[in-house]
Amino acid sequence: MELKLFQIGEMARLFHLSVSSIRHYEALGLVTPEHIDPDTGYRYYSVRQFEVFNTIRYLRALDLPLSEIADFLRNRDVDKIEEKLRVQKAAVAEKQQELARIERKIDARLRQLREAQEAPLGELQLILAPSCRLFWVEASLSAENYNDLELSTSRLAAVQAEAVVFLGKVGFSVSAAHLKAHRYTQYDGAFLLLDADDHFDGSIINCPETLCVRVRFRGHHLQSPAQYRRLMAYIRENGLAVSGFSREITIIDQGLTNDRGKFITEICIPVEKRI
Repeated sequence: MELKLFQIGEMARLFHLSVSSIRHYEALGLVTPEHIDPDTGYRYYSVRQFEVFNTIRYLRALDLPLSEIADFLRNRDVDKIEEKLRVQKAAVAEKQQELARIERKIDARLRQLREAQEAPLGELQLILAPSCRLFWVEASLSAENYNDLELSTSRLAAVQAEAVVFLGKVGFSVSAAHLKAHRYTQYDGAFLLLDADDHFDGSIINCPETLCVRVRFRGHHLQSPAQYRRLMAYIRENGLAVSGFSREITIIDQGLTNDRGKFITEICIPVEKRI
């Protein structure tokens, strides 16, 4: 009985594949046409290739890499496919964990953006800042030098392969000594504010829950000195004292919008009751 032959386009429709995918499978040695016309180069397939195509589709649906599928097709065995499926199951579980971590990061970022846009801007608040993790780098930077700040940000972000997750979490700091000396245009350090799920290689500062005076304002680091003066006046007038370095972060900046009128910066200064 003569085998019915199918052109590559017909096979693509039968198995819901693209023609380019079938050509790629052939190049990898996963499938072999039943016949190739020597004159036209047209490829023809028969029902003898159906089982291979079904196996490929099934294993691809399980996200098994093509290299693993090729290895299995060269030596089909129940024990072998069972082992490959176990390995793939572990890979899927790991991927699920990573996706859950990404979802938590997205949720945290959405909360931060929502709070930043809904917060009363310009209002001085005494808050209990939650504990946090910081990767802090000592550096002398001018608040008035945009290039210095951007270069510092890039260097911090370049430290880790996960740099993209630090969008909106790079901050600058004025030391307690300089705050008390009213020197607000010179930063003493830069830091990355880390989420609990952030993978980071380096020296981390764990900051405990801290009483802080906070302000969120429309603007960027160039507008910060005026806000520091307001914060320090509030601290003096309310019987408080600076107890640590400031944490200044532009929550919404040019990484998120081209409209500088929408930039929002937050400054927190740790404080304690004056003795």
